[in-house]
Amino acid sequence: MQLRAAQLSQHLARGLDPLYVITGDEALLALEAVDAIRTKARAEGHDEREVLTVESGFNWSQLRASGASLSLFASRRILEIRIPTGKPGVEGGNALEAFAADLPPDTVTLVTLPKLDKRAAQAGWYQALAGAGSVVEVYPVDLEHLPRWIAERLARQQQGADTATLQFLAEQVEGNLLAAHQEIQKLGLLYPPRQLTFDEVSEAVLNVSRFDVFQLGDAMLAGDAARAARILDALEAEGEKPVPLLGVLAWMIRGLNKAKLALNRGLDMSAALREGGFWGERQNLARRALPKFSSEALAAALKHAAEIDRMSKGLKAGDVWDELLQLALRIAKPG
Repeated sequence: MQLRAAQLSQHLARGLDPLYVITGDEALLALEAVDAIRTKARAEGHDEREVLTVESGFNWSQLRASGASLSLFASRRILEIRIPTGKPGVEGGNALEAFAADLPPDTVTLVTLPKLDKRAAQAGWYQALAGAGSVVEVYPVDLEHLPRWIAERLARQQQGADTATLQFLAEQVEGNLLAAHQEIQKLGLLYPPRQLTFDEVSEAVLNVSRFDVFQLGDAMLAGDAARAARILDALEAEGEKPVPLLGVLAWMIRGLNKAKLALNRGLDMSAALREGGFWGERQNLARRALPKFSSEALAAALKHAAEIDRMSKGLKAGDVWDELLQLALRIAKPG
């Protein structure tokens, strides 16, 4: 049976298989999958645990001996076979095929592997393991699906956030689910169970020096181009990474664009600014700034931000910091 990591909990609620193969290159999901299976197994009386790690020079007779031996301390056990390289070799492949053909009784076996290439996934030893139990695939969550993944994790600790805030958080932790997990846990420690605001999430996720990113945004809204340029220079000198900076600026520009569209639909200024996500003093800054922009200018600024994002990822040539300055100035001093 093929399972995604998100399906494992429902699967385990129906019962345990005798063997699980956890494969993929997302460390956090792999750890969680193994832990979930262990927890279920222990709840069903598998009290003994044995771990075999396949490293250079590993003696595969240990696997044969383990499969043939009975537990000395408990009637049921968990056997973990870790193959960090995903390449057991000829001897190992034969040993794994033999093991899968005759699984030990009263044992739940966990085989952990990295993401396998097509050739390895078609090897006889892997097919034998997959046929003897369930395969749990633990692959990275892409940016498109990451906001929903974060929302589900927040919900477990009875917290939530709006779409824009989830998108911002996703952009900060893209490509590193362990970092995402840690930031979500931090939010659970910092704030009580409730809906979180953008400012609360951003202040928690970004470090102290990064909090000046919002001072940059406020200078832009205030039309203070000189101050915006000084703040940007200081952030670059402090070693600030451009991607988090861009994330905050893009959030602010999207907010202005949403507010402008709301005005065009006939909402009053206060309602439009709330729809754009502006509150408190920042709402007052946005109130003064918004009439300076046309819808076309804000759309062009968003397109500019997308181009900078491509530069930051090496997909387009250009000086990211210079383009950030140009983006800041086009908001601080709209033409």
